[in-house]
Amino acid sequence: MNDPRFFLFDLPRSGRPAPFRIPEEYYPGVRDHWYNATSRRAVDPIEGISALVIHAAAGLSSAGAMSVMKAHRASWHWLIPGTDEEPHGKFAWACVPEASAALHVRDHRSYPAVNAGQAKVDDWSLAIQIVNSRSRDVVEPFSDWQVEIAAEIVRYCWAKYPNLKHIASHALLDPDRCSDPGAHFPWKRFRDLVLDGAGDTYPALRTPAGVPMELLPALHDVATCCAGWDLLPVDD
Repeated sequence: MNDPRFFLFDLPRSGRPAPFRIPEEYYPGVRDHWYNATSRRAVDPIEGISALVIHAAAGLSSAGAMSVMKAHRASWHWLIPGTDEEPHGKFAWACVPEASAALHVRDHRSYPAVNAGQAKVDDWSLAIQIVNSRSRDVVEPFSDWQVEIAAEIVRYCWAKYPNLKHIASHALLDPDRCSDPGAHFPWKRFRDLVLDGAGDTYPALRTPAGVPMELLPALHDVATCCAGWDLLPVDD
């Protein structure tokens, strides 16, 4: 069985994908909660991004996950809907602007191999939240699409952020309190999809000749998912 406390890989220097767009839509009403569920980054919002954290919601619906954000207890940039939800297979929910820090890892948590062991992960990371039950008594496998869209979001970020390097689980960064995305998340397949780009199906972004991607305005004003489920009780 996979151990999510050791889910980590680094993006190589070669093989960066060309810029492209991913299918995403704002979660309804999410703009009303940005101010109280995010913070200003302490690093440059393009050059300063070095990690992306994978989370899985301890619940069964996007609405349940978003109730935490609406209570201003946590936040994330993208939320990947559950298997029985209408958007599943179509798009991810965009929840927080990429330029803002989502509240998804406790400030004092760190890991030696991730950004040289620096704390305050939220400042220099992006986050993906996946709706999936992680109850001890209920095993709901992640769908192929959930894994594929998560990998495509990572590749989108890899194309956009020149210093993005570390792809880590929430459990790696906070093993005493968190186990997400859980032992049933297919980390090896996810990693292979990220590195090989086997699932790339989305439109390429046309950029002006000779202009580096990082010097262009953001592709859109939304960002990636997951957030502070370390603030919630975890039952697995």
